[in-house]
Amino acid sequence: MTSTSPIRIGVAGAVGRMGRAIMETARGRDDAVVSVLFDRPDFAGETPEGFAAPLQDMAAAIAGCDVIIDFTTPQASLALARACAEAGGPALVCGTTGVSEADEAELRAAASKIAMVRTGNFSLGLNLLLGLVRQAAAALPARDWDVEVFEAHHRRKVDAPSGTALMLGAAAAEGRGVALPDVSERGRDGLTGPRAAGAIGFTSMRAGGVIGEHSVVFAAEDEIVTFAHSARDRSLFARGALAAAVWVVGKPAGLYDMMDVLGFETGDA
Repeated sequence: MTSTSPIRIGVAGAVGRMGRAIMETARGRDDAVVSVLFDRPDFAGETPEGFAAPLQDMAAAIAGCDVIIDFTTPQASLALARACAEAGGPALVCGTTGVSEADEAELRAAASKIAMVRTGNFSLGLNLLLGLVRQAAAALPARDWDVEVFEAHHRRKVDAPSGTALMLGAAAAEGRGVALPDVSERGRDGLTGPRAAGAIGFTSMRAGGVIGEHSVVFAAEDEIVTFAHSARDRSLFARGALAAAVWVVGKPAGLYDMMDVLGFETGDA
């Protein structure tokens, strides 16, 4: 690959909504080209409606691109990360949500051998919002200000809270100097008692075709501050993922996030 050649992108979960959005958004770019598409193993060799060529298997994808963009399932993402790490590449851009702490540890282990951008949200606006939430949490004392993260997605989303909601909660926890698992409050039903001081609460809605709505409320006795972000089209996530893919090719092995892609910080290379 020369310095002027477009990077070759593989798309995991190509049949899914995000996979198709990435393919559509990549059309016409001169710095990147989608070179290989794959999905579940039983899809290999098939040509879904709207596709110009058959889907490949994972091995062919790994051999045929410089970076893979992955919006699939935790199980599929772990298998892909392991395979890329064992092969010594390609680089990986992973936006899969619903991943457990143990799975995140395994992704970090894979990133010791390949360059990986890992985030729950590729939106530029949302990543700027994370910084604002962190700053607000640091400035507003936990004894006086309750934090609640609200999120809404389409009826087909299978995990809750969303990965983005958890990122926002983690940003608030970081601003307060605490670990999110120690203060997270995720469900209320029946006689729950008063809210615990310093708790960071989560409320989720699944309905219709909502793409993604997130807000973080800081509530005191006599005033409320709300930070919010609305996703209007999946192409914004696809654009961010493509930007991350172009950025990560050629980077040293390590775990990066969108703050690195945007030039705000250095990853764990």
